[in-house]
Amino acid sequence: MSPESKGVRGEAFAAGQTYFRAVERAGGMPLMLPPLPALGDRIDSLIGKVDALVLHGGGDVDPRRYGEEPSAEQLYGIVHEHDEVELAVVEAALAADLPMLAICRGMQILNVALGGTLVQDIGNEEHWFHYHEVDVVAGSRLAKAVGSTTVSRCHSVHHQSVGRLGRGLTLVGSSTDGLPEAMEVDDARWAVAVQWHPEDSADGDPQQQALFDELIGQARGTQR
Repeated sequence: MSPESKGVRGEAFAAGQTYFRAVERAGGMPLMLPPLPALGDRIDSLIGKVDALVLHGGGDVDPRRYGEEPSAEQLYGIVHEHDEVELAVVEAALAADLPMLAICRGMQILNVALGGTLVQDIGNEEHWFHYHEVDVVAGSRLAKAVGSTTVSRCHSVHHQSVGRLGRGLTLVGSSTDGLPEAMEVDDARWAVAVQWHPEDSADGDPQQQALFDELIGQARGTQR
């Protein structure tokens, strides 16, 4: 929720415009699902009305969701309703084999949804508002989307990382300091997760925009 949204009375549900604009540039029509737990019984129906899913960034996932107690003082932005709705959305999207791009928190919530864990704090600030390179596994969906085994300028804003990988996930990208930066759902049509924020520079970086282009291409059935 954002109390700073313009032209809105009261608190607002919000997501950064850069996500929506990247989807629009790719030829999609972006829609936002507010994190209302009351929608839980209708999420399967809602998922059936869209063609692809972007899980965007945000605060931390409650460690209790992956079987741990909060232990890092750096934890921030934990919202029970966000966790509840997003975990249900991931479950429904995977069941429907919906093309999915999971970004930052999105990568983490996907891992938790599949039984994985998170590192509550990575212990440094090297990935907090920093651009860096990511090495990508050849032949992966991510490598095919960006057309390379190197993504040169990835903007990271995170203090956590994926810990134990969840069921059916494969790590396909890492930073030079060894942190997990990308993973894929093995048996999904196209479900790619990245720890950085491609939307931040997608308007001027073809590699970053390519992730959204490929997502929409998968939704349309025009994938490579």
